[in-house]
Amino acid sequence: MLTIGNYVKAKTLEEAYELNQARNSRVMGGMMWMRLGNAKVKTVIDLSGLGLDKIEESDNVIKIGAMCTLRQIEESEALRNLYGDGFAEAVRHIVGVQFRNQATVGGSIYGRFGFSDVLTAFLALDTFVELYDGGTIHLSEFVKRKPDKDILLSIIVRKSKRKFRYESIRQTKTDFPVIACAVVTGIVHGQETWFFSVGARPMKAELVDKAWEIPRDASEEMIAEYARKAASEFTYGTNMRGSAQYRRHLAEVLIRREISSILAEER
Repeated sequence: MLTIGNYVKAKTLEEAYELNQARNSRVMGGMMWMRLGNAKVKTVIDLSGLGLDKIEESDNVIKIGAMCTLRQIEESEALRNLYGDGFAEAVRHIVGVQFRNQATVGGSIYGRFGFSDVLTAFLALDTFVELYDGGTIHLSEFVKRKPDKDILLSIIVRKSKRKFRYESIRQTKTDFPVIACAVVTGIVHGQETWFFSVGARPMKAELVDKAWEIPRDASEEMIAEYARKAASEFTYGTNMRGSAQYRRHLAEVLIRREISSILAEER
């Protein structure tokens, strides 16, 4: 059971940050995961009045406010125009529409949950997080940091001509993923580069990049070998949803499918 002592709807970011420095204060997002916990919280801080619920597109970036819902991500034309149905695929298995209408992007990213489809998907792209005190840092750096009392303001995706694919395996339709994989390719500093993000290992998502020039007419055997090499870069663990060996096999299969899909599109 979650027990809350005080509820404060912050009027400014400064107020929210100061309130959050107290040891037993917590920022609330959509309250979808927090409410399932067993804890006593002295003060919960509501950011819903601070204008952090918009997706804004400029010439160079897509800026997603931390209070945007997963449903907004699913329906975002800006993300669809750049990355096809990749993000819709990444979130569509998360419980149901009612849940996605409340769960926030900021909560998914800031929590750095091992099971997070959202973190796995954004990590594969050129993504940054904007923090109130910590400034703007790359998501791959943020993922490695220990939890602190800063406040996540937005997720910033730098626009680029990259192909993006996302797939996951679940035991049942709305369950947490057994494994989640995102594959992205694009030109970085004049070199074709492939980015592989694997989450639900069951540890939190991790990113690996490879400067590979995979031929567009690569055989299935060649693609399978690239997938094997990519999957072997990650460590895997065992829990009730699957063994480490099973997860590695699934990661290899999903990565192979995603590479094949990207190459087929570019032929």
